[in-house]
Amino acid sequence: MKTKLKKNEEIILTVKKHWFSLIPPIFGSILIFLFGTMLIGIFSFIPAILWLIYKILERKSNIWIVTSLRVIDEYGVFSLNSKETPLDKINNVSYRKSFLGRIFGFGNVAIQSAAESGATTHMIVERPKILKDTITEYQEIYKENNLRLQSESFANISKNQNNVSNSNINEEIEKLHNLKEKGIITEQEFELGKNKILNN
Repeated sequence: MKTKLKKNEEIILTVKKHWFSLIPPIFGSILIFLFGTMLIGIFSFIPAILWLIYKILERKSNIWIVTSLRVIDEYGVFSLNSKETPLDKINNVSYRKSFLGRIFGFGNVAIQSAAESGATTHMIVERPKILKDTITEYQEIYKENNLRLQSESFANISKNQNNVSNSNINEEIEKLHNLKEKGIITEQEFELGKNKILNN
């Protein structure tokens, strides 16, 4: 994994494309070699081998990482491409296994989100059910942690409001505003807290 982790972020699961994704490139390389031999001679094995090596490297570098905060999709052989979806932006996760997928253990995982990436389908993924279940489980953990932090922050502010002096009213309102901007408290909770500070 090349994407840098954020503070307090942990890697939960890493999966990549299933080995079955190499079957078409293997057959393609054989065909390139056979037809190439007829056209340009024995040296046709060079492009066939190079293409197969490229597809192996592509499979190795195409990975999906579930962390405690987001789902990261990394891909690219000669360049690094990374796409991420925050856990709180994911609306739905599903997976589908074809007949061959059930036999060999691969499938497609579809992620629908409210993030910029929108709906994304990851093809020929190893352990698709585990990927789907891990995302769903850590979405719940993420929501629970956010609710707990929200409750603790709001309780601390409410407890301190009785001791607020005129000189630090602005400071307390600014703290509330920062919590709202980070999504820890809602607009309604911000207004309620601000009114309590101003009325003391």
